[in-house]
Amino acid sequence: MVSDREEETVSLVRRAPFRVVLVALVAAALSALTVAPAQAAAPAQAAAYRYWGFYQLADGAWTFAQKGPDQTVPKDGSVDGWRFAVADEASTRYPRAVLTFDQVCGSTPAETGKKRVGLVVDFGRPADAVDGATPPEPKALCAVVAADATSAAVLATAGDVRTEKGLVCGVAGYPTSDCGGAVKEVSPEAKAADQPVTIAAPASTPSAATSAGATTSAAATAGDVTTTPTSGTSGGTVAAYVIAGLVLLALIGYLLVRSRSRARQDA
Repeated sequence: MVSDREEETVSLVRRAPFRVVLVALVAAALSALTVAPAQAAAPAQAAAYRYWGFYQLADGAWTFAQKGPDQTVPKDGSVDGWRFAVADEASTRYPRAVLTFDQVCGSTPAETGKKRVGLVVDFGRPADAVDGATPPEPKALCAVVAADATSAAVLATAGDVRTEKGLVCGVAGYPTSDCGGAVKEVSPEAKAADQPVTIAAPASTPSAATSAGATTSAAATAGDVTTTPTSGTSGGTVAAYVIAGLVLLALIGYLLVRSRSRARQDA
């Protein structure tokens, strides 16, 4: 005849594999939750690309734009910045000069029904060019555009905007080819730190948003600028949280079943 203690021992042995599985799943979920954010912060690869970066001036410093130029509607009194450069996931190349709205648009009178947006365009260094050619000098201008104009329309005031598959590839004819191409080997000159440059403030207002046709075309075709690709870690993070949630639900279910089983045994 089997005693109560022996029955309890047998029951524990039978439930042991399920407990082991639960412990393993919890450990895996916690590991995924810990590793996923770390991967997001430290990408495994640092591929370099040659591209136009889109920035906005905030509190006297350049910040990377959170949306593409066709989705960004700058306010009157703001300043957009663009920089052509070679950069990887570990570095950001900002425009090499900071100009305030007053410096760029101070001599441009306001117009009813329109807004003024400062624009700084930095064509980069020879080391950033595909063939080491000398790029155009950086420039600044005050764009007078419609009140609801996007940053794509603001950029169009600097000259022809070349796009490819929704990406900004060239500004004012530079560069004439290539679009966000990968750079297999970054030269020491391209890796070197930027040196500040002086960009003269515009003396007068440029023609408002070039022509209406050019502005409309640029606003319609210019999409997100070619940014450094990020590793697909956001999906991994979501999956980790889903796994953790399922494990917790399984654990709660197990505890409920165990509690009911003990209650029956006691009864």
